[in-house]
Amino acid sequence: MDEISEPEPFAPFRRWFAAASGERDASAMALATATRDGCPSLRFVLLKGFDERGFVFYTNMESRKAEELFANPRAALCFFWHALRRQVRIEGIAEPVSEAEADAYFATRPRDSQLGAWASEQSRPLDERTRLERRAAEFASRFAGRAVARPPFWSGFRVVPQRIEFWQERPSRLHDRWLYTREGETWRRQRLYP
Repeated sequence: MDEISEPEPFAPFRRWFAAASGERDASAMALATATRDGCPSLRFVLLKGFDERGFVFYTNMESRKAEELFANPRAALCFFWHALRRQVRIEGIAEPVSEAEADAYFATRPRDSQLGAWASEQSRPLDERTRLERRAAEFASRFAGRAVARPPFWSGFRVVPQRIEFWQERPSRLHDRWLYTREGETWRRQRLYP
């Protein structure tokens, strides 16, 4: 078992994330958002970067998740690594990443994924799949022989954490839980009952 004793949550997160790296979809995280009036929504997204500033994912900025985050920036993330019997829950405020960060990440995506970002009107009704395929072909033709520029409606969010909780399964349901709560520029760590 991994005892967590660091004064801040990023070192244990790095350690647990590295341990999960061999697990399928280790970077998959549930993202919870809510409308301005509190109606929740949940889906999985992929973690594309993290540091002491927060946890980053990318999306179409006209998608439902982006619209909800612009209306209500409070968000929650959850990682669950079944083989390790560990979970990490993160709560915080989502803020857009910089244009430079979005450009840099977009440039690393496979070309088909770049074209897909242009072709998809994410979260909007789609009458038939052939329309999406035609749009993908149109953008492949438009960018033939040259780099695919990042769409102006595609970027990312960084969830700036206020709370990070680590959960580790133990026998007899006497699990370990450690909660970090941000207090200004420092973190308070405490153990919780399971």
